[in-house]
Amino acid sequence: MSEIDDAALESLAHTVLVREAAGLSALADSVGPSVVHVARIVVDTPGKIITTGSGTSGIMAARLAHLLSVCGTPALYLAATDALHGGMAAIGTDDLVLAISKTGRSGELTELAARLVSHGVRVVAVTENSGSPFAAAATDVAELPATAHDADPGDMIALTSTLAVGAWGDAVGVVAMALTGRTIHDVVRSHPAGGVGTREDLLDDNRPVVGL
Repeated sequence: MSEIDDAALESLAHTVLVREAAGLSALADSVGPSVVHVARIVVDTPGKIITTGSGTSGIMAARLAHLLSVCGTPALYLAATDALHGGMAAIGTDDLVLAISKTGRSGELTELAARLVSHGVRVVAVTENSGSPFAAAATDVAELPATAHDADPGDMIALTSTLAVGAWGDAVGVVAMALTGRTIHDVVRSHPAGGVGTREDLLDDNRPVVGL
């Protein structure tokens, strides 16, 4: 084990958090139009919302599917590899696919997007690289700002970029919730477990969750 003192380690932790905060600040100032665009597509989709990705992006895609469902937009996660091994047959032309790849260089995401689009499915590529083959294969692109140097260590370990795509998805979910007028009653009724599930006093509360 490396002999690094606590002060140096605390400084390193501080650096990581400062870089991540800066990344989220850059995101907040640049992605408003894409959030609104995708939220409107999501709300207008007559079929299912399917999220997909590989690796860390896949984990964030799974989180996005859960968040959208909580916010009132039914969504499911399908791993890109599973989709290419037959799972894509579950996706129809009334559905919308939100596909996440930071670099846009994920071969399986590119192939999946291309195949789905050729079958008439709308695919939104969520990526930092709008010039990538992945983005070119999709029907729509939601471009995120490039992650600053070393904010993802070695430009390999997804730290700040993970927070950024997660926050972007949070904003999409909340804007979609505002568009649909989802109420406090709706949330409590569909969330019977945990702390939310104990809020039976709110079952008759039809106020919108999101106030503008």
